[in-house]
Amino acid sequence: MRHQKAGKKFTRTSSHRRALFRNLLSALVENGRIRTTHAKALVIRRLADKLVTLSKRTLIAKRAGAHARAVAFRRLARTRINDDVVLGKLIDVYAPRFEKRNGGYTRIVKLGNRRGDAAEMSLVELLPEDKPVAAAKGKGTSRKKSGPSSEKKGAAGKAADAAE
Repeated sequence: MRHQKAGKKFTRTSSHRRALFRNLLSALVENGRIRTTHAKALVIRRLADKLVTLSKRTLIAKRAGAHARAVAFRRLARTRINDDVVLGKLIDVYAPRFEKRNGGYTRIVKLGNRRGDAAEMSLVELLPEDKPVAAAKGKGTSRKKSGPSSEKKGAAGKAADAAE
């Protein structure tokens, strides 16, 4: 029995699991989206969000002039992604894209079951860049005064308003 054991094994050894997730993360960063089983997608989302946060910390340290901290964060990210080109894309493209966002960098869309073994498939994608929301113009922007309205008042309330 596996009581109080965190994480799924995916019937792989620990080194095989680590390599699987490293490769899936690299493919996600390189392509922006990947198609995988839903169970793997849930794990990848958690790892990808942490990786994007780490790349944001690298970017912040680089801008602050703390070169040693930026290198340290880059090396930490390098332990999770093997390819230097993909790592550069993560720090140069995705970190600035998600600079204003606090978490939730990925989206999982269920695709249905896979033919052959009926495994539930999902699409994991990094979210697109946030579009600035323009201020709405027109009738809906003005707010009503707070407090009870004269429509809801009884006869005594209306009489008191009329006396004022």
